[in-house]
Amino acid sequence: MVVEPSRDMDSFAFIIHPIDPKRDVSRKFPFLGKALSERQIDFFSTFFPPVYISEIEGITSQATGKTIKGWFIACPYTPRRMMQLPERTVYNKIIQTGRMAEKLGANILGLGAFTSVVGDAGVTIANALDVPVTTGDSFTIAMAVQAIRDAAKVMDIKMADATVAVVGATGAIGRVCSALLAGEAARTLLVARDEKKLEALRDRLQIKTRSELVISTKMDVLKDAQLILTVTSSIQDVIRPEHLQPGSVVCDVARPRDVSAMVAAVRDDILVIDGGMVDVPGPVDFHFNFGFPDGKAYACMAETIALALEGRFEDYTIGREITLERVQEITAISEKHGFRMSGFRSFEREVTEEQIEAVRHNARNGKRRAYKALHA
Repeated sequence: MVVEPSRDMDSFAFIIHPIDPKRDVSRKFPFLGKALSERQIDFFSTFFPPVYISEIEGITSQATGKTIKGWFIACPYTPRRMMQLPERTVYNKIIQTGRMAEKLGANILGLGAFTSVVGDAGVTIANALDVPVTTGDSFTIAMAVQAIRDAAKVMDIKMADATVAVVGATGAIGRVCSALLAGEAARTLLVARDEKKLEALRDRLQIKTRSELVISTKMDVLKDAQLILTVTSSIQDVIRPEHLQPGSVVCDVARPRDVSAMVAAVRDDILVIDGGMVDVPGPVDFHFNFGFPDGKAYACMAETIALALEGRFEDYTIGREITLERVQEITAISEKHGFRMSGFRSFEREVTEEQIEAVRHNARNGKRRAYKALHA
């Protein structure tokens, strides 16, 4: 497809890639998604070129009335393929996709899902391209923490009295989320695979937090938490039904998901929400179904769009050291232009008030049954 470069207005591009291979390939190429197995898609993705997906129109700042346009472009690799291939090979494919953004005339490029975490989290990609780059992780952090706060309120959980867990606490996103939540919760569980990194994070946070800090490399510790924010880079689910207590909230920021689909299937006393769904200002048309309702985007996409509306065409959130100041700045920029946290979604579906009430009811009943069994 030949697309004329942008010349008349500020613009952005955002890289997506297939996370659920058959489902996501089907969104653009229905026949291939149906004909190829997941394993075949993994294999052939090595040889696919970058793919132009769609033009994005209608984004309009509520503060200034400025209108911008953008594009979705796709790096063909699946998460599994990115983990299997040499790092340099993956970098080269993402850079090749970024060149498409440059040819389109984008003023800034956002890295989505695994393209934002592979290797050095965007630094090598940014150095290789002329267009500035952001991973969107700063606004992802802001919206993930806000989602936990909002979910705690609807589930009648007081943050100041609660035990909060961060899974993937030592990662770039997890560290800042841990710092923010530890400042609000009574007890914070820091969960990750590397105990030495956990110890260093705990020691750093202990200096300036009110929260009791507990570190663990085991998922069983999540049974003690009422609120869980999970943001690992695993390609497989890490949170299972047996890890969770009745009435708890899990905010899953990771893509691919950290929470097993079994949780939704067998635990009707748990509220699982997707992290980072945002209302985009203006009559936006993405011209592509990426799994969200009309007018809504992931927080990482929203960061890229907000920077374009602000005219901040610079490398923004790249690398592993994300600062709280940057999170606060992009939150202010996004709010100025009209981005707002949207309602809750869980496993691609809207969470209704009726569902939340059902979770509360089932959790109360589950706790009563557990109490009776304990004292029988």
